[in-house]
Amino acid sequence: HRLKDLSAPERVYQLGERDFPALKSLYRTNLPVPATPFLGREAELSEVVGLLAGTRLLTLTGPGGTGKTRLALQAAAAASEAYPDGVFWIPLAPLRDPSLVLASASQTLGSKNGLAEHIQDKAMLCLFDNFEQVVAAAPELAALLASCPNLDVLVTSRERLRVQGEQTYPVPPLAASDGEALFVTRARAVDPAFTPSEAVRELCRRLDELPLALELAAARTALFSPEQLLAKLSGRLDLLKGERDADPRQQTLRATIEWSYELLSDDEQRLFRRLAVFSGGCTYEAAEEIADAEPDTLQSLLDKSLLRKRDSKTGPRYWMLETIREYAGERLRDGEDEPPTRDRFVRYFLALAECAYEDRRGGGATWLPIMDRERDNMRAALDLARTGHPETEVRLAGALAHYWRLQGLIPEARDSLADALARHHARDAWRARALTQLASLGWIVPEAEALAYLDEALDISRDLGDARGEALALEWIGHASGDPPAAEHAFQQSLAILREAGGWELEEAGPLAGLCQLNVAAGEVERVESAARRLYELGVEHGAVETQAAALHYLADCPLLAGDYQEAERRYARALAFARGAGYHIQTVNELLGAAMAIAGQGDFSRAVRLAEAAYTEKEALGIARIRHDHFWGRLQEWFVGGARAQLMPEELEAAESAGREADLDAVLDEVLGTEAELDA
Repeated sequence: HRLKDLSAPERVYQLGERDFPALKSLYRTNLPVPATPFLGREAELSEVVGLLAGTRLLTLTGPGGTGKTRLALQAAAAASEAYPDGVFWIPLAPLRDPSLVLASASQTLGSKNGLAEHIQDKAMLCLFDNFEQVVAAAPELAALLASCPNLDVLVTSRERLRVQGEQTYPVPPLAASDGEALFVTRARAVDPAFTPSEAVRELCRRLDELPLALELAAARTALFSPEQLLAKLSGRLDLLKGERDADPRQQTLRATIEWSYELLSDDEQRLFRRLAVFSGGCTYEAAEEIADAEPDTLQSLLDKSLLRKRDSKTGPRYWMLETIREYAGERLRDGEDEPPTRDRFVRYFLALAECAYEDRRGGGATWLPIMDRERDNMRAALDLARTGHPETEVRLAGALAHYWRLQGLIPEARDSLADALARHHARDAWRARALTQLASLGWIVPEAEALAYLDEALDISRDLGDARGEALALEWIGHASGDPPAAEHAFQQSLAILREAGGWELEEAGPLAGLCQLNVAAGEVERVESAARRLYELGVEHGAVETQAAALHYLADCPLLAGDYQEAERRYARALAFARGAGYHIQTVNELLGAAMAIAGQGDFSRAVRLAEAAYTEKEALGIARIRHDHFWGRLQEWFVGGARAQLMPEELEAAESAGREADLDAVLDEVLGTEAELDA
C-alpha cells in the first residue's frame, strides 16, 4: 500500500479478527516518492490543505529553492481522500512550449479523446509543477477547470498565473527551527556522525532558511565544517552544488536563480538588477526614484517571486532574499547601469538623512521609524560615498550623527565622522557640522578633544557667517566644558545668537536644556523646575518630541536632588515611558538609571543594583562606558547606585548584579513602567 506520507510502499498488518473498513491508500496516483522524509512545514502544510478544500485553483509561489514542489506533493497526498478519482502530478520543468502543457497532462492521465472529455465530472486533483516558463498556458488551464466541475488544480510557479479564480499562496522560507532540523538531517545523510554546532544556526540564517540552499550546504559538510561554510559564504552561489542526479536547474543556486532571470523581459531584468543596490529592502518611492521602477514591472517581479513585499509602520517595503540579491548584484556590476544607479542611491539617502537632521528639533521622532528601517541603506550609501566622494561622505555622516546618538550607536558615529573628516579638509559648513557632531559624542570623546573639534567648527561658522552653525557649536561647547561658568557663558551666547537672528525659537531648546543640566549639577532645584517646565511647553507648542523628552528628564532630576525619592521614581518612569515610546534608545537607558537611583534612595538596594546593572549591560553592548566619572550624572550614579552596592552583603550584591546582567531589557523596562502605574493608582 502507498500511504499519504509519501514514504515508500509499505506492507500493512491488521490486528484482530473483526472486519475493518478498506484502507484509503494512494492507489490512483503518480505522485513521486521523495528519497528523503518531509521535515517541518506543519503550519504551511495545514494552510495549503485548508486552501485546497475551498478553492479550485491554488498556486504555490516562491523563488527557486523555496520548497514549493515538496510542499505541493505533501499537500496533494494529504488531501487525497477528497479525490476518489485520483491525484496526479504533471511535471512541466522540461517544457518551453505553452501549447504542450495540456498535452502533457493528457499523456499523464491516459487521455485518448481530449483531456476535458477524459476528466468530465471526475473528482480529481492535478498538480502542475514548475509552471513559470509556460505561464502563457494559464488561460487554457482556466478553461479546463471551467469544463470539469469536479477537477481541482494545484500549481507550483515562480509567478502567479493571473487567471480568474486563482488563489495564490506565497511559500515562505523555513522557520528557523525547521531549517536547522533540515540541515542536520541532510548533513547526517552525508556523515552519520555529524554533530551540529552553534555555527549551524547562523549558517541557516545567512542562507535565508531556503530549503534548497540548506540542502546544498549540508551536502558540503562532507568537505567543510559549518564554521568553514560560514567563512566561505561570500561565494555561496557557486559553492553550494547539488548531487549528480539533481535537476540541472538546481545543481547550484546560481543555476536556480539564473533560470528565473532568463525568463524575464528586458525591462524586468533591468529593474531586477538595479534593485540589488538596496540593502534591507526599499519603499516604492525609493525604487521609483533610484531604479526607475514602474508599477507593472515591480508587480511582475513580485509575481515571479524574485521580489517580496512586507508591510511596515512606514508603508510597504520590497526586498529580496539575500541569495537572490547577491545574484542581482553580480548582474548589476556586469552592466552599464551600475554607476548611475549607485549615484542615484547615494543622492536619495543623503537627501533623506538631511531631511531627518533638519527636522530633529521639531517632529524628529516621526523620522525615527523611517531611519530605523533605512539604517542598512544609509550604511550602504555611506560605504559608496567613501570611494571618491569626500564631500558627500562628510555631509551624510554629519546628517546621520544625530540619529546615531539617539539610538546609542556611538562607536559607529565616531568612526564614520572621523573617517569622513580625515578625507574632507575644505573649511565649509559640512566640515563644521561633522566636527560639531563628533564633539557631541560625549560618552566616548574626551573633553579636550571635543573642545578642539568645536573650536574649529566655531571658527569655520564665523568665517562663513553661518549664525546657526555658530550657535550649535557654542551649544555643544557648553555641553562639553567641565567648567560650569564657561559652560553657562557658551549656552547664553548660543541663545543670544539665535534670538538675534530670529525665526529659530525651537533651536533655543538646545542651549535651554544645557542650562537645565548646569542647574541640576549645581543643585538649583527651583531654577531647574521652572526652566524644565518652560522647555516642556516649548516642545509641546512646536510638537518637538525630543525637547519634551529632555524636559521630562530634568523634571525627574528635581525630586531626586530634593530627596523626594518616590516622586523621583514616578517622574523617571514617566520620562522612560516617553523616551521609549519615541524610540530614543540611549535616553531610555538613562531614564532606567534614574529610576534605579530613586529606588536606591528609598532603600530597596538590591532592586536598585539589579536595574542599574541591566542599564549598564545595555550601555556596554552599545560600546558606551558604564559611567562618566567627570560628569554630574555619573557622580549621581556613584552616590546612589554605589551607595546601594555598599549596603549589600557580597552574596546579595553578586546575585543582584548577575540578575541585572542576564535580564531582558524590555522586561526590566516593563517592570519599571508597572511601578509607575502602581504609583499613579
